[in-house]
Amino acid sequence: MTLRLFNTLSGHWMNWFPPTAKPCACMHVAPTVYDYGHIGNFRTFLQIDVLRRFLKLTGVPLRHVMNITDVDDKIIRNAAERGLAIGEYTKQYVAAFFEDLDSLRVERPEMIARATEHIPRMVELVEKLAAVGRSVQSG
Repeated sequence: MTLRLFNTLSGHWMNWFPPTAKPCACMHVAPTVYDYGHIGNFRTFLQIDVLRRFLKLTGVPLRHVMNITDVDDKIIRNAAERGLAIGEYTKQYVAAFFEDLDSLRVERPEMIARATEHIPRMVELVEKLAAVGRSVQSG
């Protein structure tokens, strides 16, 4: 089976072939939960759901990861304006996001991770990248 997908990084159409070895095809999508979603936001998740269902229907093993971006400048600003902790501020928007996905009958991913649960690992990665950047610039 050949599937043609548009590669937004290269700006070209590409043929995609299912992996021949495990683990599987991997998909990643990440909503930012600073407010309630709108139809433009959910278009992305509906498109991913169609692709996901097609891959599963054709027997492609799939690992779909959804990162909930529950911290960014807008979230920090809005939470501070309301005098709420970030987790308390985003709680209602995360719940509403999943209620909307359920209403649209979008399948849930195999893994859901909140950005705030992984901040130490993100900091570590940024520090490593910065160190590599410094060594490349000085070398």
